This record gives sequence, C-alpha cells and structure tokens, in this order.
Amino acid sequence: MASGEPGPQGGPSSSGPSSIPTPGPSAPVPPAGEPGQADPPPSPQQPANPPPSYPSPPNGGPPSPESYPPPAYPPYHPPPYHPPPSYPPPAYPAGPPHLAGHPVASYPAPGRPLAGPGPGPRVPATARSGWAWVVLGVLGWLAGQVLSAVLLLVVAGFTGHSHDLSSLVARTVQPAWIVVCGLAGLWAGFLGAVVLASRTRGTGHVLADMRWGFRRWDPLIGLGVGVGGQFVLLPLLYIPLQFFIPHLSDKLNQPAKHLTGGFRGTDIAVIAFLTVVVVPIVEELTFRGLMLRGFLSAFGGAGRTLGPALAVVATGVVFGLAHGEALEFLGLAAFGIVLAVLAYKTDRLGPSIFAHGTFNLMAILLVVYGGAIRGAFG
Repeated sequence: MASGEPGPQGGPSSSGPSSIPTPGPSAPVPPAGEPGQADPPPSPQQPANPPPSYPSPPNGGPPSPESYPPPAYPPYHPPPYHPPPSYPPPAYPAGPPHLAGHPVASYPAPGRPLAGPGPGPRVPATARSGWAWVVLGVLGWLAGQVLSAVLLLVVAGFTGHSHDLSSLVARTVQPAWIVVCGLAGLWAGFLGAVVLASRTRGTGHVLADMRWGFRRWDPLIGLGVGVGGQFVLLPLLYIPLQFFIPHLSDKLNQPAKHLTGGFRGTDIAVIAFLTVVVVPIVEELTFRGLMLRGFLSAFGGAGRTLGPALAVVATGVVFGLAHGEALEFLGLAAFGIVLAVLAYKTDRLGPSIFAHGTFNLMAILLVVYGGAIRGAFG
C-alpha cells in the first residue's frame, strides 16, 4: 500500500509504527460505544468538579494573600458619619453654679397645663434655695425701710426741711415728696432683693424666674378680681367687726387718706399713677414672684396639694405684715392670698398685677368719691 493512500477503514495511514497509540496494560481502555458499560468512577485524588484555578503571579511564585482568593466585591468602606446640624442640641444657657447637679423640674400641675411665660426650669431649685429667696425678700423690705429714711433725709436737706422733717412726717396727710421718697426707697429694696435672688439662687433671668407674663384676658381677669376684692371680700371680712370696733369704716380708710387724701392737681395725679401702676408691678414681682416662688420650693416636700396651699397662705400673711397696718392686716392678708392663688393658677404675674392695680384704684376712688361710690354699690 503506498504511503498517503487511504487504508481499508478509511482513516489516514502512517509511515511508521509510532504513529498509532497503543494503550498500556495498566490502563485498559474499553471500547467506545459498547452497550452496558458505565463511565469509570473519578479518581479519589481528583474531584469530579475541581475548582477553577486562579492565575498565578507572573513570576511563578505563590499567590499573595491579598490576591488569593480574589475578593468577589470591592472592599466596603463605610462613608464618614456626618451628624445633622441640630444634633447635638444646643446646650441650655449655663446658670449659676448652685444649680449644677439639680434636676430641672416643674411645679406641681394644678390640674391642667397653664398658659404662662413658658415651661422653664423650676426656681429656686431646692428647698434650701427657696428659703434663701424668702430671707432675701425680708431683707429687701428691711433695706427698703433704711433706704427710704436715707432718701428722705437727703431730700429734706436739699429742700430746706431738715428742721421740721419730724412734724411733716407726723402729719395725717404728708407732703407728696415724703410719700414719693418712702415709696422709692422701698421699691429699691424690693427690686434689689428680686435681682439678687435671681442672680444667686436662680437662672439669672430675672423676669422669667419671677414668672413675668401677660395674656390678652389678664386685664379683664384683674378688673373682676380687684373690684371683687374691694367691694365683696373686704365687706365680708369687716362687717362682723363693726359690732366690736366703732367707726371701723373711717379707720380702714385712714391709710388711703394718708396716701392721697390731701393732694390736689398734679400731686394727686402723680400719686395715683404710682399707686395704681408702679406699686402693683413692684409688689407683685416681690410677693407673688420672689416670695411665692420661694415658699413653693421651701414647702415642696409637703405634697402636691399641701405644699402650694402653705405657700399661698404664707405669701398672703407676709404681704399683710409688710404694710405695717394692724387694722388692715386681715383684709390685706386675705387679698394677698387671692393674688397668690391667681398667680399660682395662671403661672404668671399678669392677672395679679392688673388685680392689684384695680384694688388700689378702687381705694383711691373711695377716698376721692367715697359717697357717690358707696351709693352706687348700695
């Protein structure tokens, strides 16, 4: 058969015996396509589905730990945390050192949320600070008495009344400048105590600590309470005493006559303005602000009901004593309790300021137009 011609089976021929592979005796190859024969089982050394091989480094060395096995995803790097602009919240304005470590709490709620100057921290923060406020209020009254005397001596020296000052003070109706000096000195002592208490035992925000605030209905509330106090409360208290104290009505009007009875024209206008406008503001800041808040903290441990009740009564009693009028003490203390209840329930000074001003206005009108007003009210 010539080289390159097809063989009897139609396959290519070869010129040498090595061109035909011959299986060795150790690895017999079964004929392909024979029926009933299964594929040989895989060798234990070689798994049926080997994992794919990873490319080796170019230099032929072992793969580095960083590249073997290669990461399925890029490494995760969390984005930097950026807090929102309002977090952390701005810190509350730092108060005096004595408030450090004391939790901020509110006064016992008198039933429902009250409209006032705002929730704000409870001041004084502790019972001890509350008593400190009360003591400062008393010291403010004493300082006011001293300041009034000093101011009176100074003004008397400038006006040439040093020699007859004692007789002027002893008059039933004093000159207007004596009345103004007495009020101005007392107000200085009161306001000094209010500011000092807020700076040393409060937050330092004087008006907020004293619960200064007004609402649109406060004038009407104050008008009703002031008129009711003058023409309902006082008669109910003093009518039974008329059987034991002769000429009681005239004696009760003496303080108002002492204040305004002898003035005419500009003098009565100035005294009326001070009595109806300035006096209520200063005294409410002192008694329903400083003293009431001090007593509320001082009696805070007595309970949610008894504590405020004691604070209200104590504020009224101190208010009556501060005026130094023995016969008028009962009416002033009772009206002081009414004002304290009003300030506590509304959680602001607006209604009590208007009520106090109306009460004083009615007292002045009783002195000036007493007969006509008594006739109008029966």
